[in-house]
Amino acid sequence: MSVTGFACRGSFRRIILNGVAGLLIGTIGIPMASAQSTSSGAQNGVGSQTTCVNPHPQHESLSGMLVGFSQSENEQNPFRAAETASVKEAAKAAGVSRLLYTNANDSQAKQVADIQSMIAQGAKAIIVAPLNATGLQPALEQAASRHVPVVTIDRATAGTPCQHFISFLGSDFVKQGQRAAQAMADATGGKAKIVEIQGAYGNSVETQRTDGFATGLKNHTGLTLLASQTGNWSATDAQRVMEQLLLAHPDVNALYTHADVMTLGAIRAIQQSGRQPGHDVRIVSIDGTRAIVEMIAKGQVQADIETNPRFGPKAFDALKAWFNGAKVPQTITMTDALYTKDNAAEALKSGAPY
Repeated sequence: MSVTGFACRGSFRRIILNGVAGLLIGTIGIPMASAQSTSSGAQNGVGSQTTCVNPHPQHESLSGMLVGFSQSENEQNPFRAAETASVKEAAKAAGVSRLLYTNANDSQAKQVADIQSMIAQGAKAIIVAPLNATGLQPALEQAASRHVPVVTIDRATAGTPCQHFISFLGSDFVKQGQRAAQAMADATGGKAKIVEIQGAYGNSVETQRTDGFATGLKNHTGLTLLASQTGNWSATDAQRVMEQLLLAHPDVNALYTHADVMTLGAIRAIQQSGRQPGHDVRIVSIDGTRAIVEMIAKGQVQADIETNPRFGPKAFDALKAWFNGAKVPQTITMTDALYTKDNAAEALKSGAPY
């Protein structure tokens, strides 16, 4: 038994989070059973084969339970707003007695303190949207010592699955980058001179979206990446960066950005330079926000790979399974849509973009 009483099932594997290694393996002394295929069961995600199982299930209902949710960033970001709404709606549907909600507002220290406060208030389970790939260890260790299961969402963070958290729910960010490369090839006929505006350096999402795009470009020799520069997930920074890139590379005719908020800033720079977004500069973005999908419908952006923020139902499904001794997939990969001119209007009508 580990310090938390969490048991792991599945083969040994290692994850690297910007230089931090996390071991997907049970604590020494736990028999390692052969993994069975595990699916999250609904349309929004698919579970990994490696699972965590509570060796001493309480068979406790989520109904009436005190649960915490630690948000990491300001909800002016549409993704974060949709994410929080999903968790709150799922908490209500599960009948929890109270959802302890906090927002770290981009402060690592505050997020650690927020989680520790939830534990002190008696939270029986906690859902965490980590700010960074490292830094939550003190809070996760405290949760483990109190036998409080943690589900992480959106961004992976350093720790041992089945010990520090029972499941991670998120998009396949490498695959997002690869899909962006293919979307760029489709949008440009396979010939383009591209600049890339990346997320904040040191962030696992930025690293994986960068790597995925680079891998995808290898399949399209007519796509040339001229330059890459961080936009720090900021519209203001992205606008400044795009201004610089347009000056340094006047022949650029395509843009790939890691997030819709940066795409909006970059588009302002493109327009101010006298160029027409979507025509003079073909654009592929990631997130799936309503603002960018509307631009796709108008022809100003070519494609947007969704980052699905609807974690709530899956997170509470994982907690329900944990308390009942059922297998919990260590990783649940969310299903992300691809928005293009072909489906943007229909998607907007359905309300899918957030």
